[in-house]
Amino acid sequence: MSASDTSGTTAAGDESRAEPTSGASAEPAPGTSVPGVSGTAAVGDESRAEPIEHASPDPAPSTGAEATSGTGSEAASGGAAPAGGGRGAVQPAGESRWVLLARLVAGAAGALALFAAFPPLDWWLCAPLGIGLIVASLYRARPRRAAWIGYLTAVVFLLPTLAWVRTIGDDVWIMLVATESVFYAVLAALAALVFRLPAWPLWFGALWVAMEWARGLVPVGGFPWARVAFSQGESLFTPYAALGGAPLVSFAVALCGALLAYAALTFRPALGPRALGLSVALPVALALAVPVLGLAVPRAGDEGRTVNVGIVQGNVPGRGMYALGDEPAVVLKNHANETKRLAQAVREGKLPKPDVVVLPENSTDIDPYRDEIARQIIQDSVTDVGVPTLVGAVVSIGTEERATRSLVWDPVTGAGDYYDKQRLVPFGEYTPFKEIVLALWERAGLVGRQSVPGDKPGDLKLGPVTVGAVNCYEVAYDDTVRDTVRAGGTPIVVQTNNASYALSNLPTQQLAMSKLRAVEHNRAVVTAATTGISAYVTPDGKVSWQTRELVADMNVVKVPVRTRETIATKVGALPEWALILMGAAAAGVAAWQGRRQGRGPGDRMRKG
Repeated sequence: MSASDTSGTTAAGDESRAEPTSGASAEPAPGTSVPGVSGTAAVGDESRAEPIEHASPDPAPSTGAEATSGTGSEAASGGAAPAGGGRGAVQPAGESRWVLLARLVAGAAGALALFAAFPPLDWWLCAPLGIGLIVASLYRARPRRAAWIGYLTAVVFLLPTLAWVRTIGDDVWIMLVATESVFYAVLAALAALVFRLPAWPLWFGALWVAMEWARGLVPVGGFPWARVAFSQGESLFTPYAALGGAPLVSFAVALCGALLAYAALTFRPALGPRALGLSVALPVALALAVPVLGLAVPRAGDEGRTVNVGIVQGNVPGRGMYALGDEPAVVLKNHANETKRLAQAVREGKLPKPDVVVLPENSTDIDPYRDEIARQIIQDSVTDVGVPTLVGAVVSIGTEERATRSLVWDPVTGAGDYYDKQRLVPFGEYTPFKEIVLALWERAGLVGRQSVPGDKPGDLKLGPVTVGAVNCYEVAYDDTVRDTVRAGGTPIVVQTNNASYALSNLPTQQLAMSKLRAVEHNRAVVTAATTGISAYVTPDGKVSWQTRELVADMNVVKVPVRTRETIATKVGALPEWALILMGAAAAGVAAWQGRRQGRGPGDRMRKG
């Protein structure tokens, strides 16, 4: 048992009574941790206080006073220890059932609050509040218990947040949530270690970034959905995207929440004014300063150049897994007809003449390279509108593979340059562990031909501009969007097919990502979707126009063309790596201190 588990207590006589270590004063000095009694509501053996195995002669100072668990707000933290953490922090040998229940309630409440921060609710302020509650549920728990609490908390958060996966099947939804929750369990276990260190809100925020990075990497290419940054499409935290991208936004939100938890966990009315100010007022002030300082992030101004972009949403006949319907080429015809309707509106003066037109991903369900009828339908519609058009096509590669392609179609020369989607959807566009999965799940066969990824960024010359083509799922990946912008893409064009997930929380979550990317890279973002939500997002992250879902629609929007890069675009992943290394180093130091205190050569029981 390490010193952080029972530091400052010993057993003498009655095992349920914990006596202070020698030298403990009756009145705590400000900023110094004092021993406390935990588990007052314990059942059975949980009321015993184990003897201290090692006490550091010079414990690290921490803010707070004597803690007694099982009462008031302290129950949520398991008999809250002095929040400064450190080697002198008190941790109970056992916790009562009431304390465990309080932890679970706090974790579940935090998870639901975090869910509320995401679209479609978009209550962004709930994100730091939810993380604060999650921190309180983990504080002073041992790593193993913290891991289980973290896992259950993640399940409560991810089940509603990823509810759109139910379209594929409830079993897939549950398996995805179960897998992704493992990352939160690891985070919770590491957080239990860093809570022993001074300034632990910083280390916790860095660990949160490391967890989200790992989720976006493994398994099968990662799943970066539901990152905290994506709940901040339009909030006080959003400007941080221009400094360090999505990772810095997630860090700022997690840091703010952890600081709020720090203030709540250190609040002791018995403290003197000076100690109370340091332990409560300071972290609250810092928590409020984090979002407010985002307003000071410099923003690039307009460069005086614009382009008129036509956006077409053709709609599809079906729903769910069979959204494209059974009639051949119906999706292609829908989008071709809507393109012609746009051309007619321009001729009648109802819309300004576009310089370019953008169609969504899968706007043709027939390969135009191999099918003469499909090629002629596209050519007729593009000739009618009279400007270069970006078509979303699924094209055959050889006899067994395919590619999801952004294809430049000129009204005179036809099909030209293209970009092939790099980040493919596992089980949607390709089947990982194909032999096993196909044998176990019949639905996996709906993937059909296996998609192959592209190997170059999506900078495509389209009429008077070079657009940055991003396909659907890719908007969640930092490096894919960043590489396209660095290659010269402006504006960013997101072609997406959300037909299988219409009216779920996926389209709104994806639009929130576009808002963040606009601020991150100082680029306008144009989204064309088969069924919605098609939209135009300004470079400052505001939605200027958007469609409803499950309707055919079109419009022409005037979009600024900006070329200045933000700091986030220039430095790339450096802020993320710095935060990951900071969190890993803090966890390593905390683990080393725990091992040294628990196994030091001078370990002996000390009595007052």
